[in-house]
Amino acid sequence: MVEFERKPRYTIEDFLKIVEILRSPEGCPWDRAQTHESIRVNFIEETYEAIEAIDTQDTALLREELGDVLLQVALHARMEEETGAFNFDDVVNDVAQKLVLRHPHVFGDVKAGNEAEALQSWDAAKKASKDQKTDTEVLRSVSRALPALIRSEKVQKKAAKAGFDWPNVQGAMEKVEEELEEVRAAVASGNENACMEETGDLLFAAVNVARMLHTEPEEALTRSCDKFIARFEKVEKKAAAKGIVMKDASLAELDALWDEVKAEENKEQEG
Repeated sequence: MVEFERKPRYTIEDFLKIVEILRSPEGCPWDRAQTHESIRVNFIEETYEAIEAIDTQDTALLREELGDVLLQVALHARMEEETGAFNFDDVVNDVAQKLVLRHPHVFGDVKAGNEAEALQSWDAAKKASKDQKTDTEVLRSVSRALPALIRSEKVQKKAAKAGFDWPNVQGAMEKVEEELEEVRAAVASGNENACMEETGDLLFAAVNVARMLHTEPEEALTRSCDKFIARFEKVEKKAAAKGIVMKDASLAELDALWDEVKAEENKEQEG
Protein backbone atom coordinates (compact mmCIF):
# COMPACT_ATOMS: atom_id res chain seq x y z
CA MET A 1 0.00 0.00 0.00
CA VAL A 2 1.34 3.44 -0.96
CA GLU A 3 1.58 5.96 1.86
CA PHE A 4 -0.43 9.06 1.03
CA GLU A 5 -1.99 11.62 3.32
CA ARG A 6 -5.79 11.71 3.05
CA LYS A 7 -7.09 15.28 3.08
CA PRO A 8 -10.51 16.95 3.17
CA ARG A 9 -9.36 19.12 0.26
CA TYR A 10 -6.53 18.55 -2.24
CA THR A 11 -4.40 21.02 -4.22
CA ILE A 12 -3.14 20.78 -7.81
CA GLU A 13 0.19 19.59 -6.40
CA ASP A 14 -1.61 16.79 -4.53
CA PHE A 15 -3.50 15.89 -7.70
CA LEU A 16 -0.32 15.61 -9.78
CA LYS A 17 1.29 13.51 -7.04
CA ILE A 18 -1.70 11.13 -7.13
CA VAL A 19 -1.32 10.75 -10.90
CA GLU A 20 2.42 10.13 -10.44
CA ILE A 21 1.71 7.41 -7.87
CA LEU A 22 -0.92 5.76 -10.08
CA ARG A 23 1.65 5.53 -12.90
CA SER A 24 4.43 4.29 -10.60
CA PRO A 25 5.49 0.62 -10.16
CA GLU A 26 3.61 0.63 -6.83
CA GLY A 27 0.53 2.20 -8.39
CA CYS A 28 -2.38 0.89 -10.45
CA PRO A 29 -1.63 -1.84 -13.04
CA TRP A 30 -4.23 -0.39 -15.41
CA ASP A 31 -2.91 3.19 -15.20
CA ARG A 32 0.68 1.97 -15.68
CA ALA A 33 -0.27 0.10 -18.83
CA GLN A 34 -1.87 3.07 -20.60
CA THR A 35 -0.35 5.01 -23.49
CA HIS A 36 -1.36 8.16 -25.35
CA GLU A 37 -3.04 5.97 -27.95
CA SER A 38 -4.87 3.67 -25.53
CA ILE A 39 -6.61 6.52 -23.69
CA ARG A 40 -7.16 8.72 -26.74
CA VAL A 41 -10.84 7.75 -26.87
CA ASN A 42 -11.18 8.47 -23.13
CA PHE A 43 -10.06 12.04 -23.77
CA ILE A 44 -12.75 12.43 -26.43
CA GLU A 45 -15.45 10.85 -24.24
CA GLU A 46 -14.62 12.99 -21.19
CA THR A 47 -14.68 16.15 -23.32
CA TYR A 48 -18.11 15.30 -24.72
CA GLU A 49 -19.42 14.53 -21.23
CA ALA A 50 -18.28 17.99 -20.13
CA ILE A 51 -20.07 19.44 -23.14
CA GLU A 52 -23.24 17.57 -22.17
CA ALA A 53 -23.03 19.10 -18.70
CA ILE A 54 -22.82 22.54 -20.32
CA ASP A 55 -25.76 21.78 -22.61
CA THR A 56 -27.91 20.58 -19.70
CA GLN A 57 -26.74 23.46 -17.48
CA ASP A 58 -25.81 20.94 -14.78
CA THR A 59 -23.25 22.81 -12.69
CA ALA A 60 -22.46 19.91 -10.37
CA LEU A 61 -21.91 17.56 -13.31
CA LEU A 62 -19.78 20.17 -15.11
CA ARG A 63 -17.53 20.44 -12.05
CA GLU A 64 -17.07 16.66 -12.08
CA GLU A 65 -16.52 16.36 -15.83
CA LEU A 66 -14.00 19.20 -15.93
CA GLY A 67 -12.04 17.22 -13.35
CA ASP A 68 -12.14 14.17 -15.62
CA VAL A 69 -10.86 16.26 -18.53
CA LEU A 70 -8.07 17.62 -16.31
CA LEU A 71 -7.15 14.04 -15.38
CA GLN A 72 -6.67 13.23 -19.05
CA VAL A 73 -4.36 16.24 -19.43
CA ALA A 74 -2.39 15.20 -16.35
CA LEU A 75 -2.05 11.59 -17.53
CA HIS A 76 -0.74 12.56 -20.95
CA ALA A 77 1.67 15.06 -19.39
CA ARG A 78 2.85 12.45 -16.89
CA MET A 79 3.55 9.95 -19.69
CA GLU A 80 5.79 12.50 -21.36
CA GLU A 81 7.49 13.41 -18.08
CA GLU A 82 8.44 9.74 -17.70
CA THR A 83 10.28 9.95 -21.04
CA GLY A 84 11.93 13.26 -20.15
CA ALA A 85 10.16 15.15 -22.96
CA PHE A 86 8.07 17.62 -20.92
CA ASN A 87 5.91 17.80 -17.80
CA PHE A 88 2.67 19.37 -16.57
CA ASP A 89 4.43 22.62 -15.65
CA ASP A 90 5.65 22.91 -19.24
CA VAL A 91 2.08 22.49 -20.48
CA VAL A 92 0.92 25.26 -18.12
CA ASN A 93 3.80 27.51 -19.18
CA ASP A 94 3.15 27.00 -22.88
CA VAL A 95 -0.55 27.82 -22.70
CA ALA A 96 0.18 30.88 -20.52
CA GLN A 97 2.80 32.07 -23.03
CA LYS A 98 0.32 31.53 -25.86
CA LEU A 99 -2.42 33.50 -24.10
CA VAL A 100 -0.13 36.47 -23.56
CA LEU A 101 1.25 36.31 -27.12
CA ARG A 102 -2.17 36.04 -28.76
CA HIS A 103 -3.72 38.85 -26.74
CA PRO A 104 -1.64 41.83 -27.84
CA HIS A 105 -4.81 43.89 -27.38
CA VAL A 106 -4.64 43.04 -23.66
CA PHE A 107 -0.94 42.55 -22.92
CA GLY A 108 0.44 44.76 -25.69
CA ASP A 109 -0.25 48.02 -27.49
CA VAL A 110 -2.78 46.72 -30.04
CA LYS A 111 -6.24 48.28 -29.73
CA ALA A 112 -9.45 46.20 -29.76
CA GLY A 113 -12.63 47.98 -28.83
CA ASN A 114 -15.05 45.14 -29.52
CA GLU A 115 -15.29 41.37 -29.92
CA ALA A 116 -14.69 41.43 -33.68
CA GLU A 117 -11.51 43.47 -33.33
CA ALA A 118 -10.32 41.19 -30.52
CA LEU A 119 -10.78 38.11 -32.73
CA GLN A 120 -9.01 39.86 -35.59
CA SER A 121 -6.09 40.60 -33.27
CA TRP A 122 -6.05 36.98 -32.05
CA ASP A 123 -6.07 35.59 -35.60
CA ALA A 124 -3.24 37.86 -36.71
CA ALA A 125 -1.10 36.93 -33.70
CA LYS A 126 -1.85 33.22 -34.20
CA LYS A 127 -0.95 33.35 -37.88
CA ALA A 128 2.33 35.09 -37.08
CA SER A 129 3.21 32.69 -34.25
CA LYS A 130 2.64 29.67 -36.49
CA ASP A 131 4.55 31.29 -39.36
CA GLN A 132 1.58 30.82 -41.67
CA LYS A 133 2.32 32.74 -44.84
CA THR A 134 -0.75 31.79 -46.88
CA ASP A 135 -4.46 31.44 -46.16
CA THR A 136 -4.26 27.86 -47.43
CA GLU A 137 -1.87 27.09 -44.58
CA VAL A 138 -4.43 28.57 -42.19
CA LEU A 139 -7.15 26.28 -43.57
CA ARG A 140 -4.87 23.24 -43.38
CA SER A 141 -4.12 24.01 -39.74
CA VAL A 142 -7.70 23.09 -38.79
CA SER A 143 -7.38 19.67 -37.16
CA ARG A 144 -8.58 16.67 -39.20
CA ALA A 145 -9.42 14.95 -35.89
CA LEU A 146 -12.35 17.33 -35.32
CA PRO A 147 -15.87 16.06 -36.01
CA ALA A 148 -16.50 16.75 -39.68
CA LEU A 149 -19.32 19.26 -39.10
CA ILE A 150 -17.19 21.32 -36.72
CA ARG A 151 -14.15 21.11 -39.01
CA SER A 152 -16.23 22.18 -42.01
CA GLU A 153 -17.54 25.24 -40.19
CA LYS A 154 -14.05 26.25 -39.00
CA VAL A 155 -12.59 25.85 -42.49
CA GLN A 156 -15.42 27.92 -43.98
CA LYS A 157 -14.99 30.66 -41.37
CA LYS A 158 -11.27 30.92 -42.11
CA ALA A 159 -11.94 30.97 -45.84
CA ALA A 160 -14.48 33.75 -45.28
CA LYS A 161 -11.88 35.80 -43.41
CA ALA A 162 -9.69 35.48 -46.51
CA GLY A 163 -12.53 36.98 -48.57
CA PHE A 164 -13.77 33.69 -50.04
CA ASP A 165 -17.44 33.69 -49.10
CA TRP A 166 -20.97 34.18 -50.38
CA PRO A 167 -22.29 37.76 -50.18
CA ASN A 168 -25.49 36.42 -48.56
CA VAL A 169 -27.23 33.20 -47.57
CA GLN A 170 -29.11 33.03 -50.87
CA GLY A 171 -25.95 32.02 -52.73
CA ALA A 172 -25.22 29.35 -50.12
CA MET A 173 -28.75 27.92 -50.44
CA GLU A 174 -28.48 27.81 -54.22
CA LYS A 175 -25.23 25.87 -53.79
CA VAL A 176 -27.12 23.31 -51.69
CA GLU A 177 -29.61 22.85 -54.54
CA GLU A 178 -26.74 22.51 -57.02
CA GLU A 179 -25.01 19.89 -54.88
CA LEU A 180 -28.28 17.98 -54.42
CA GLU A 181 -28.61 17.70 -58.20
CA GLU A 182 -25.06 16.35 -58.35
CA VAL A 183 -25.96 13.75 -55.71
CA ARG A 184 -28.93 12.69 -57.84
CA ALA A 185 -26.63 12.35 -60.86
CA ALA A 186 -24.15 10.28 -58.84
CA VAL A 187 -26.94 7.98 -57.62
CA ALA A 188 -28.15 7.55 -61.21
CA SER A 189 -24.63 6.66 -62.34
CA GLY A 190 -24.30 3.94 -59.70
CA ASN A 191 -20.76 5.13 -58.96
CA GLU A 192 -20.11 4.63 -55.23
CA ASN A 193 -17.08 6.95 -55.16
CA ALA A 194 -19.09 9.69 -56.86
CA CYS A 195 -21.92 9.18 -54.35
CA MET A 196 -19.45 9.55 -51.48
CA GLU A 197 -17.89 12.68 -52.95
CA GLU A 198 -21.15 14.40 -53.88
CA THR A 199 -22.82 13.56 -50.57
CA GLY A 200 -19.87 15.15 -48.82
CA ASP A 201 -20.20 18.25 -50.98
CA LEU A 202 -23.91 18.44 -50.13
CA LEU A 203 -23.20 18.24 -46.40
CA PHE A 204 -20.44 20.83 -46.72
CA ALA A 205 -22.82 23.16 -48.55
CA ALA A 206 -25.48 22.67 -45.86
CA VAL A 207 -22.92 23.62 -43.20
CA ASN A 208 -22.27 26.82 -45.16
CA VAL A 209 -25.96 27.72 -44.97
CA ALA A 210 -26.00 27.08 -41.22
CA ARG A 211 -22.88 29.20 -40.75
CA MET A 212 -24.35 32.12 -42.67
CA LEU A 213 -27.51 31.89 -40.57
CA HIS A 214 -25.29 32.06 -37.44
CA THR A 215 -26.43 28.56 -36.49
CA GLU A 216 -23.93 26.00 -35.20
CA PRO A 217 -24.35 22.98 -37.51
CA GLU A 218 -23.30 20.53 -34.77
CA GLU A 219 -25.94 21.90 -32.40
CA ALA A 220 -28.57 22.06 -35.16
CA LEU A 221 -27.99 18.42 -36.10
CA THR A 222 -27.99 17.38 -32.44
CA ARG A 223 -31.41 18.97 -32.01
CA SER A 224 -32.67 17.24 -35.16
CA CYS A 225 -31.47 13.89 -33.80
CA ASP A 226 -33.28 14.53 -30.52
CA LYS A 227 -36.43 15.58 -32.39
CA PHE A 228 -36.31 12.47 -34.56
CA ILE A 229 -35.98 10.18 -31.53
CA ALA A 230 -38.86 11.92 -29.76
CA ARG A 231 -41.12 11.60 -32.82
CA PHE A 232 -40.03 8.02 -33.41
CA GLU A 233 -41.11 7.18 -29.86
CA LYS A 234 -44.55 8.68 -30.50
CA VAL A 235 -44.86 6.78 -33.80
CA GLU A 236 -43.85 3.55 -32.05
CA LYS A 237 -46.50 4.09 -29.36
CA LYS A 238 -49.18 4.88 -31.95
CA ALA A 239 -48.25 1.79 -33.95
CA ALA A 240 -48.47 -0.39 -30.84
CA ALA A 241 -51.85 1.11 -29.93
CA LYS A 242 -53.15 0.28 -33.41
CA GLY A 243 -51.67 -3.22 -33.42
CA ILE A 244 -49.14 -2.34 -36.12
CA VAL A 245 -45.78 -4.13 -36.07
CA MET A 246 -43.42 -1.45 -37.35
CA LYS A 247 -40.88 -3.72 -39.03
CA ASP A 248 -43.70 -5.44 -40.91
CA ALA A 249 -45.60 -2.26 -41.79
CA SER A 250 -45.43 -0.56 -45.17
CA LEU A 251 -43.62 2.74 -45.64
CA ALA A 252 -47.01 4.36 -46.39
CA GLU A 253 -48.40 3.20 -43.01
CA LEU A 254 -45.39 4.45 -41.08
CA ASP A 255 -45.30 7.72 -43.01
CA ALA A 256 -48.97 8.28 -42.15
CA LEU A 257 -48.21 7.76 -38.46
CA TRP A 258 -45.27 10.15 -38.73
CA ASP A 259 -47.45 12.83 -40.34
CA GLU A 260 -50.05 12.31 -37.63
CA VAL A 261 -47.47 12.86 -34.89
CA LYS A 262 -46.08 15.91 -36.67
CA ALA A 263 -49.58 17.41 -37.05
CA GLU A 264 -50.24 16.91 -33.33
CA GLU A 265 -46.97 18.65 -32.47
CA ASN A 266 -47.80 21.59 -34.71
CA LYS A 267 -51.23 21.86 -33.09
CA GLU A 268 -49.64 21.88 -29.64
CA GLN A 269 -47.22 24.63 -30.69
CA GLU A 270 -50.06 26.74 -32.07
CA GLY A 271 -52.01 26.28 -28.86
